[in-house]
Amino acid sequence: MSSTTAKRRKIIITQALPYANASLHLGHILEAVQADIWSRFQNNSGNECLFFCADDTHGTPVMLKAKEMGITPEKLIKDIQKDHEETYKLYDINFANYHSTHSEENKKYSELIYSRVKDNGFITRNTINQLFDETESMFLSDRFIKGTCPKCGAEDQYGDNCSVCGATYDVSEIKDPISVISNTKPINKESEHLFFNLPKKITALKEFLLNGDLQKPITNKLNEWLNDDLQQWDISRDAPYFGFEIPGEDKKYFYVWLDAPIGYIASIANWASKNNLDMSELWSEKSNYEIYHFIGKDIAYFHGLFWPALLSAADFKLPNGIYVHGFLTINGEKMSKSKGTGIMAKEFAEICDPETLRYYFAAKLNDKVEDIDLNFEDYVQRINSDLVGKYLNIASRCSSFIAKNDNKLSEAYDQNLIQQISSKHDEILKHFETRNFSKAVRLIMDLADITNKYINDNTPWKKDKDEAAYIATTALNAFNILTIYLSPIIPKITDEAFKFLNQTNQSFDDIEKRLENNINKYKPLLKRLDPIIIPEEKNMTEENNYINIDQFAEIDLRVAKIINASHVEGADKLLQLKLDVGDLGERNVFAGIKASYNPDELINKMVILVSNLAPRQMKFGLSEGMVLASSDDKGIYLISPDSGAVPGLRVK
Repeated sequence: MSSTTAKRRKIIITQALPYANASLHLGHILEAVQADIWSRFQNNSGNECLFFCADDTHGTPVMLKAKEMGITPEKLIKDIQKDHEETYKLYDINFANYHSTHSEENKKYSELIYSRVKDNGFITRNTINQLFDETESMFLSDRFIKGTCPKCGAEDQYGDNCSVCGATYDVSEIKDPISVISNTKPINKESEHLFFNLPKKITALKEFLLNGDLQKPITNKLNEWLNDDLQQWDISRDAPYFGFEIPGEDKKYFYVWLDAPIGYIASIANWASKNNLDMSELWSEKSNYEIYHFIGKDIAYFHGLFWPALLSAADFKLPNGIYVHGFLTINGEKMSKSKGTGIMAKEFAEICDPETLRYYFAAKLNDKVEDIDLNFEDYVQRINSDLVGKYLNIASRCSSFIAKNDNKLSEAYDQNLIQQISSKHDEILKHFETRNFSKAVRLIMDLADITNKYINDNTPWKKDKDEAAYIATTALNAFNILTIYLSPIIPKITDEAFKFLNQTNQSFDDIEKRLENNINKYKPLLKRLDPIIIPEEKNMTEENNYINIDQFAEIDLRVAKIINASHVEGADKLLQLKLDVGDLGERNVFAGIKASYNPDELINKMVILVSNLAPRQMKFGLSEGMVLASSDDKGIYLISPDSGAVPGLRVK
């Protein structure tokens, strides 16, 4: 059905809340991009789609990390949220609202849902035995216990699963348990906990799985869990704990997995308040909004069973669907910091234009629950072939012929080509709707090939000015349609393309509109990618970060003289340095010293260069080494040799 005739839908979507104890990695961006593309598609189709998220802030890990850093948990989560929001902005993730689970709204709705669940008879009390760290005076969650696997005997395994044999087990089964916090042997200690009676909601859950929009493998797996002796859910934790205290209880806190998904509702409520809207219109039994969650497969259990059961028990609207994706691998390997594949999203944005990652993910994503591999060789080839060589090539080739016509488009165009391009409108929209972005991308690039073939077959370079303008106008009308198709995927590039075409506010309803009058001068919207080089990290033992003398000898330190320094457009922290390294020639280095130095004061300054560091391709250019510097709270200080040192001299 065309977007012009479809009934306007009202949709709310969420993505999984990133945990507030570390920066975002590329796996977070995969999910954000998938949800953002779908949201933009819905809005470009005339629907209203609101995209919400928040930081997941509570729990023991946040509390302990803050303690380790010597700051309050509140300070830690505030800093992390700022970092997360900055990172999502780099990738143009268009949230309606980004909030925090450590908020008044989340406290309000956590207490409201709990009170309703309690009043409806779903809360029970049970005394349990837990491992207790006497040194730290705290109960230990599974992740803070290590010991010997009860199945295979492997040592140094976490409290709930073995990385050697793959077995899962109750923490009470682990042999020789040790607290990873204090490195002491914990004791068993009793504590009364509050439980949510999950089995009591089995009928509602079966109905949800039958009628909800979920992928079949996820539905099958959830049904397996549902029929496998469903247990009551422990929703309380003992002090000390960073979170919300449970009303009417003594030093009992909501378990983070209770208030984390309620953070979706809290973020919506925060947005509603800022926009003077009635929250009951957005998420309540009478709401007309469809609600969908985008999540990774590792948290399907919580979102597919605990969450709908909790909502049902509290008389809240259940989600209409849950869309699950697989994990992200890098060059065929699981993401791992020690292997150089645990790539932070901000770091990658300095190496490649984030728009290109959005496109690459779209070219791989579908409606299946399968892992997505980010292969750097394939990445470069696909971006250069598709975006530069096919899509943008149309604008680049045709703009010159229109420029010779005083940038004025022809009043006539070849309707056969335009019909061929626009006829795929409904098929492409269907692929977007079903989250088969890879099929949409493949079809769009097929249409780009057809358009380029049209240009080649009609040879505008051999024609007079009017004929060339006619051919170019036809191809640019096709380019405009392709730009509309691609706009949910690469919004920044397509926005610039629309400016070149003198078009504004393009949506899927504008497929039938044709270009008129003049266009603007074309400026390249994307450069061809060079091979991607990610700096590899040295493997360090868990005991220390020492390197031996042989490893140190491999580092080639040289004296270098700065012969030119300049600002880097689009970079907040970098300066570009041109270095004289004596017999080694000149080197180009990007250094994160902008906060402390002006380029002019660096000319002729002597510095120390790590000269045998592998070159790193950044989006600003190739960085051929690293200059040494120290830093503290007051600034950054380049390390310089004593007077008498000359460029190229080896540092010993």
